Amino acid sequence: MKLKELIKSDSTNAFISGGLAGAVSRTVVSPFERIKILLQLQTANNINASYNKGIWASIVYIYQNEGWKGWFRGNGINCVRIFPNYAIQFLVYEDTMIKLDSFFDGYTNTKRLLSGGLCGFASVIATYPIDLIRTRLSIQTSDLENLKASKAKDIKHPPGFWKLFKDVYYNEGKIIGLYKGVIPTCFGVVPYAGLNFTFYNILKEIALPDEKSNLNNGNGNVTFKDNIIKLGLGAISGGVAQTIIYPFDLLRRRFQVINMGKNELGFNYTSIWNALVTIGKKEGFKGYYNGLTVNLFKVVPSTAVSWVVYEMSTQFIKNW
Repeated sequence: MKLKELIKSDSTNAFISGGLAGAVSRTVVSPFERIKILLQLQTANNINASYNKGIWASIVYIYQNEGWKGWFRGNGINCVRIFPNYAIQFLVYEDTMIKLDSFFDGYTNTKRLLSGGLCGFASVIATYPIDLIRTRLSIQTSDLENLKASKAKDIKHPPGFWKLFKDVYYNEGKIIGLYKGVIPTCFGVVPYAGLNFTFYNILKEIALPDEKSNLNNGNGNVTFKDNIIKLGLGAISGGVAQTIIYPFDLLRRRFQVINMGKNELGFNYTSIWNALVTIGKKEGFKGYYNGLTVNLFKVVPSTAVSWVVYEMSTQFIKNW
């Protein structure tokens, strides 16, 4: 098979387009992603007031202390993670939708929900260690109150990916350490992916009912107006799905740093249930949604951009 034919195959197209969509969308919202992580890792006993003065004040504070590079701290490794993560998501989703035809003929939304959940699970298992290290890269130069032993000694030249990777592997249980927090992550990502794929495609069928048939028949091209509509649809689907599963995203981050500096950040959780109960008692209901607002600033445009980039890329490759 020639290279061009391989690239234009449905599976390779989905893989490449999905990875590209992930990398572009996450880079666009990288400053909001970092602030979200810093807010998620604050508790009543571990607060830096500078991160609690609002989103834009936090962006300015990071710039004043770390320069513009601080906005993108951890984004390079995040793109290394997100490219295969999204590539696997879209590849597994498209393939699973086809394979489920014989089991759920006529139940399109059921197929979307199951395919989305499965693709979310596959992407987490494949890329989780990179996500864990990326989280630690994001906070090692921050001013979280209790971050001492794990804080980078040289903020301008902090430890890189491989240094942190080896530290976790050799000091925190090897493979077990690299997958610390994977269960709450799956509890969040699996339903999020299922809901996101389902909501987006339902909304697109309502807003752009003739697009698929027109493109398949070669009777039309995607217009600028169509892409603007898709941005809106992606924003809605991502925002709603993320709000529903957000408490598990918060748990994901806290479990990822629970072993840093012998738990100097103070997250003494023994299980997912224990974490949920502890947060409720110590931080109240709002504690489950700590950082949600800034997360929506990240998720809404990120999801919107990822859907548009994915669909533009798949169509470009098909027409190549």
